[in-house]
Amino acid sequence: MAADIPIIDAHIHLYPSSELDTLSWCTPENPLAKQRSVEDYKAASAGVQPAPPQGFIFVETDRKHDLAAGVKDGSGWKDPLAEVAWLRRIVTGEPRDGEGHTKDDAKLCAAYIPWAPLPSGPEAMERYIEKVKEVAGDSWEKVRGFRYLLQFQPDRTMLTDEFIESLKLLGRKGLVFEVGVDQHRRGRGQLEELLEMIDRAHEGVPAEEKVVFIINHMCKPDLEVYNTHTSTSFIAWRVSMFALSKASRTYMKLSGGFSEMPDSLKQRSAEEIFDALTPWLTVLLTAFGAERLMFASDWPVCTVGVGEEGALEKWKKIVERLCWMASFDEEQQRRIWGGTAVEAYGIAS
Repeated sequence: MAADIPIIDAHIHLYPSSELDTLSWCTPENPLAKQRSVEDYKAASAGVQPAPPQGFIFVETDRKHDLAAGVKDGSGWKDPLAEVAWLRRIVTGEPRDGEGHTKDDAKLCAAYIPWAPLPSGPEAMERYIEKVKEVAGDSWEKVRGFRYLLQFQPDRTMLTDEFIESLKLLGRKGLVFEVGVDQHRRGRGQLEELLEMIDRAHEGVPAEEKVVFIINHMCKPDLEVYNTHTSTSFIAWRVSMFALSKASRTYMKLSGGFSEMPDSLKQRSAEEIFDALTPWLTVLLTAFGAERLMFASDWPVCTVGVGEEGALEKWKKIVERLCWMASFDEEQQRRIWGGTAVEAYGIAS
């Protein structure tokens, strides 16, 4: 990788210790149950060669929420809006004591993606987006879209009329939808729903108003599969990747791999892990190409089972090896390491 190719890490999570109790998944025994700050991220990425990422994209951390209370009086949106306030402090360089960032760190956040109540429908979404604008203040221009994490939700959550109309609203506003699904644990059904969701959200919509979908973590495939030639899980995932790639305005993140592989593989070298993941990475490369793939670390989730030190650099080496295997030229490498993210999120140059 050339030294002058800048890296934008397209998927990280941050949260202050003062707000751990607002995280829906946070229990005392969870290895991620401690503050994760910009300072921590900088330390974790300091060893990345030839240079650490020049910027990152923050993705919401699944704060506690209540959809019904949100629709009624906005009270169910309190914790997600507190997250927006936290990102505002980072982006505007106005830290509170102990939060682990400085005024100089403000430039690192290229964009951020808050939570949003898409199942509540477009009217509630309009009100919520206005609330986000109010809380975000001067950082609003960094809000490039929203996520409602689908991987844990009941079947067909993403296929209700309310959800589809919320997606169309995002498209009209030029905001992306960040897609988090999980083929490993939810099976092919969730991928089939994702394909239907995208088709319905784009149906009859002018090209310039179609919502952009940015898909997280390769759709979380089962990376414990040994024989990809006979695995029904792998075959279903592969078919879905090619089907997704045919949808317009759809991008894929090269991220989240460590969470889906066996613990024994996590401890191996980047080269050995790449060899094990080659069937999946080859499919993504063929389906999406450099123009619609982007590097993302999923820090700090990528450290679980891998180690606090070196996890981000290890994942970067895996993606770097993919670029080498594909014989990407410099322009294609620039797409993977930041150009695709800049385009997909509409980040100002």
